[in-house]
Amino acid sequence: MAAIEVEGLERAFGEVLAVQGIDIEVDEGEIYGFLGPNGAGKTTTVRMLTTLLLPTGGRASVAGHDVKKEARAVRASIGVALQEAALDPLMTGRELIRLQATLQGLPGNEGKRRADDLLERVDLVAAADRRVGTYSGGMQRRLDLAAALVHEPRVLFLDEPTTGLDPVSRKTIWEEVRALNDEGTTVFLTTQYLEEADQLADNVGIIDRGRIVAEGTPESLKAQIGHPHIQLQLAAGSVAEAEEVCARIGKLLPPKDGKTVLVEVENGAADIPRTVRALDEAGIAVESLELVRPTLDDVFVAKTGHHLEKDEEGAEPNPVEV
Repeated sequence: MAAIEVEGLERAFGEVLAVQGIDIEVDEGEIYGFLGPNGAGKTTTVRMLTTLLLPTGGRASVAGHDVKKEARAVRASIGVALQEAALDPLMTGRELIRLQATLQGLPGNEGKRRADDLLERVDLVAAADRRVGTYSGGMQRRLDLAAALVHEPRVLFLDEPTTGLDPVSRKTIWEEVRALNDEGTTVFLTTQYLEEADQLADNVGIIDRGRIVAEGTPESLKAQIGHPHIQLQLAAGSVAEAEEVCARIGKLLPPKDGKTVLVEVENGAADIPRTVRALDEAGIAVESLELVRPTLDDVFVAKTGHHLEKDEEGAEPNPVEV
């Protein structure tokens, strides 16, 4: 049984269709990366799948329960950590996790044990009796993750869990997501970070303007764009001569400048030695050589016509995201 099944899911806000008939299937025990820029519909989708927002079309089930007809059963089966952690700054970390255990119906002693175990798991034991308002952003994200795990959910929704975090905090979250998945938890991860989706996800769905534009494993999506290419920076010799040599090895790509040669190769790194030998035999000196592999941003550009990275760096978000 799939952990998440989505068919023709839609959400309209007035005349604006924020999510436009998307289909998703996530297997049990999978990390599914939902990749897209701000305003693409990621958060709206998560809110529907977690019963926080009613769909206006289509259907969805999570952990075998319909999100509209069996909302209570869905909520009992999932853990949710949204972009903005809803944490009381006046409570201590320990108090907050114990309160969450009580709200989930755990008996007193079991709730205390579970809270202590989770605080240790997310490396917050030393700060457990400090007020949450004194925590850094990374500590608050880890505490929010612990709160989402109190009842040992089958499916965990993480909505951009590392946005705004420093590299060390981001890596810590990644490690915890991998560990949870190794234990059998299905993870639905929304992100606008290419590296995050590439590093963590078994499968990726790319959403843009409310539509799924590509779906598959990170490697299969990148393979759709083409093979890796070798980028050569020449120290001596003409580009024309180098291109003539490289054309016998792979497909030439449009050059970036007058000293660079790009050649697409089928065998990746295995084609580097023969390329170097062929150029050396032709008397062409190479200043630098780099194997460049297709990226998820290349996939995004091919499917949408614009870069995801540009949106990350401050492009105005699409107003349909809520």
